[in-house]
Amino acid sequence: MNSGPGGSGQVRADGSDAFHGKPTLAVVGATGAVGSVLRGLLSERENVWGEIRLIASARSAGTKLTLRGEQVEVLALTEEALDGADVVLLHVPDEVAAQWAPIAASKGAVVVDSSAAFRTDPDVPLVVPEINGHTARVRPRGVIANPDCVTLAMIVAVGALHSEWGLDELIMSSYQAVSGSGTEGVRVLREQLALVAGTELGTKPGDVRRAVSRTVPFPAPIALNVVPFAGELAADGWTSEEQRLRDETRKVLDLPRLRVVATCVRVPVITGHSLSVHARFESEVSVGAAHEILANAPGVVLCDDPAEGEFPTPADVVGTDPTWVGRVRRSPDDPRALEFFVCGDNLRKGAALNTVQIAEAVVSGH
Repeated sequence: MNSGPGGSGQVRADGSDAFHGKPTLAVVGATGAVGSVLRGLLSERENVWGEIRLIASARSAGTKLTLRGEQVEVLALTEEALDGADVVLLHVPDEVAAQWAPIAASKGAVVVDSSAAFRTDPDVPLVVPEINGHTARVRPRGVIANPDCVTLAMIVAVGALHSEWGLDELIMSSYQAVSGSGTEGVRVLREQLALVAGTELGTKPGDVRRAVSRTVPFPAPIALNVVPFAGELAADGWTSEEQRLRDETRKVLDLPRLRVVATCVRVPVITGHSLSVHARFESEVSVGAAHEILANAPGVVLCDDPAEGEFPTPADVVGTDPTWVGRVRRSPDDPRALEFFVCGDNLRKGAALNTVQIAEAVVSGH
């Protein structure tokens, strides 16, 4: 860890972290949608930090934001702004992270990056604290990667079941909120909803598309619709989001040959990703045992009583931290397979919370 001016930590010979006093945290991307959630989390959670610096692009420098009950001035992203930081959280686009993560690491900081820039790098651990937190201790490049928000919506629940039965195959369909496309995605959905509200649109081919005219950042209208495409077009007709879900699940669970198939769908929801999951295991499963595993898994809430109308929906779980699981069923044709539905807030556990949990684990030495 950083032991220069302003730094409070060091690395032991065994690679674990030691601190003298409270460490310094730098949050890069503090003014974005995730940054806003992150500031709230840092204000709500146990105060393990000394100085917390809020850093953003030059155009946001000088803005004052509330953090831990005080007004904190936003700094421009420069090398000097990172001096003496023990941990740096990056919530920035891939290209910005690729440039600045090595700079921060070269100054002695542990970097926790939420972009896709380092997730597939074999020298960068991809960490979900409830599942593989121990991997954060070995970081040759000084960087720890945060999984994608879709992966994080389901991986804690899937990981708990895998620990008991051994995962053999995953088939998933995602239902992704527009906030996964940033503030522009939210703005476009609200704009389109205003255009179609109170009309008879949605009853004739193409009438919604003609009414909203502008669909970017989505390839089709999102109001009164679902769009079976998220991310960028990749090889063989798959999208980058679908490939990411496959690759990240394998890496987090340390199952490099796991069979994973995903179809990613964008839906007219502001915040909260959902997934329908078909999970096949190495041994026979039961709903009762699955309920017990999920009810006791860290970071998971079981909400599964369909007779009473109890199952998770994004509108109900938005603003909460756990992964919510319901509609748990054993496959009628396979005693080793479970079907279930998961929801999670893509801005909290799906982004800000997981990075905070990683950072707290780093400074605690756990």
